[in-house]
Formats: sequence, C-alpha cells, structure tokens
Amino acid sequence: MQTVDMHVHLLNPNVKFDRFYDKMAVRLFGKSFGLDTKRASYDPYQAYVDTLIGSIQNSQYISRSVVLPVDSKFDREGREVHRDPTVCSHSEDVLVLAKAYPDLIIPFISVNPNRQDAIELIEEFHAKGARGMKFLQNYWEVDLNEKRLIPYYAKLVELDLPLIIHIGSEFSVDSNVHYERASMLRLPLECGVKVIAAHVGAGHNGDRLKFWQNLSCNPKYFNEEYLQIMEMMGRYENLYADISALLTPFKARVLRDLSQRGVEDRLLFGTDFPVVYSVLFNSYDLSLSKRWKLSKISNPLDRYMQTILEYFPKESPIYSNYQKLIAI
Repeated sequence: MQTVDMHVHLLNPNVKFDRFYDKMAVRLFGKSFGLDTKRASYDPYQAYVDTLIGSIQNSQYISRSVVLPVDSKFDREGREVHRDPTVCSHSEDVLVLAKAYPDLIIPFISVNPNRQDAIELIEEFHAKGARGMKFLQNYWEVDLNEKRLIPYYAKLVELDLPLIIHIGSEFSVDSNVHYERASMLRLPLECGVKVIAAHVGAGHNGDRLKFWQNLSCNPKYFNEEYLQIMEMMGRYENLYADISALLTPFKARVLRDLSQRGVEDRLLFGTDFPVVYSVLFNSYDLSLSKRWKLSKISNPLDRYMQTILEYFPKESPIYSNYQKLIAI
C-alpha cells in the first residue's frame, strides 16, 4: 500500500537551525529523521532537502509528498513586515524542487492575501504547476472571514486549488491564537473552496492549572477546535482534514477518538515533516512494547505511517482520499 503525504514543509533556503527550538530539534531528533547533523551545521538547507528526498525515495508507503511553502507576513498595505528565518520559504522554491523531482514532489504554494498582487501570483504559480495553497494565517494575523478575501477564494475555486489552513495550537513560529480558531474556515468553505483543516485542529486545551488534561485521551478534555471541526464536517461537504503532526503529544491523544468518529472519507494522510515526534514517549493508547517496536523503524515517514496504521488500517480511505483533491 502506498499513498501521498499531504503535508510536508520546505524550509527557508537561508535556514541556519540556530533558534533554540531548531537547535533542540536537530540535537534530539536529527539522526532519527535521517539528517546528517554535521552537514546541517554548514549546509543546512541542502542537508534538509536531501533528507526529505531520500526519505520519500526509500519509503515503503509514501509515493509522493505535497510540499508546502509558507509566505511572509505582510501588513494591510502589502508591505512585508516579517519573514521567519526557518519556516518561511518561497513558492518558487517549491516549484523548483518539484521540477527537479516531478515523480516525488507535488507543489503547493503560499500567497499571503495581504499581498497587493495576490491574485495575479496565484494565476502565475498555477500556470507553473501549483496544485494547491497553504495558509498560515495565525502567523500572518489575517482574518480569513473578511469579505475582502472573497475574490481570492473565488480564484481558488476557479482554478480548483485546495486550501490547507492551519487550525489549532502552533509552536514552531510566532502565532496569534485568535487566528488559529476553527471559525477561520467559515468564509472559504462558504465560497466553495475545498478546505483542508491541518492537524484536524487538534492541540492543547489551554488549561494551565490542570495541564495534565492536555495529555488525556478523554474526549471531554480535547480542545475546542478539534471538536468544532468534527461538527463542521457534517455541515460542509467541501471540508477535509489532514492528520499531520498527530504524533506530537498534545495531538496524538485524539487518534483513537478520531478513528471512531466515522469521518474517514474526509481525512487525509500527512506527516508535517520535519516536525519532530516520538512514537515511544507519547499520549496515545498504544502499549509500551508496540511503541518500542515502532521506534525502531528507521525511515521517519514509514515510522509515522506504521503508527497511524494502528488506528487506520491499510483499507482505510484516508490513504486514497487525496484523489478527491489532486489528480496524480
């Protein structure tokens, strides 16, 4: 069985892995993700790209990956105000990578709606082979329900470009929690856009006094965004969700519940590579012996897949639903 990984990131070409978060991730998880950590110190971007390509080529389960850039932050006048040195990559970089590896990479783009030439850029990138769009509006601080964005959404519908929208807690980049809410999905859905709620909106519930609740598999402690997305799937036929990053602790706890909700026809497989995770120390309900066995799988994509197969067997539609959104 093979599938498409619907959620993989390309990093900023000028990445240096010098933020505290990056340093810890490389130090603790670099080798387990196949990264040449020594090379990453002097040639970080190419070391990352080679790791990604090698992981896909050597995967038992992943035939192709949807690779996502993240646009810069712009103000309402279209002026760039911030570009994260690790997370932000250009749409052009993804298109170049897809041209180099057409049998492995499916290119999505990221165009901040605050850009003055946003719609023109969508048309340009679509003509160059873009297959979808990625929003990180919590970083951009853009309200996706503003009516000024209707022409933008109309262009996505016209070109049949699905839109991946980050929902739920975020740790890898500065984020405004107001724009992480499931309510951000309303207007693009009503405009007819095929929307993919990234990470099924799973995350922490924000209770600092009872922090243990954020690791509980009891649905009454799940965060509001996850529960809202489950409810919204009953109202919007054009709403999908990917299971990327669901092996991180605050999110992994929803896996058993998610597998029993009867929404598999709307779920998409994704990893959120290179977001780090541990299959051994986590919040899901797998036995220690099972976790230990899974932790020994060398390919990080296959390690992720083998863990997800404990909840969604290979016959599950989550591994073929990508065909509803992108043609291969």
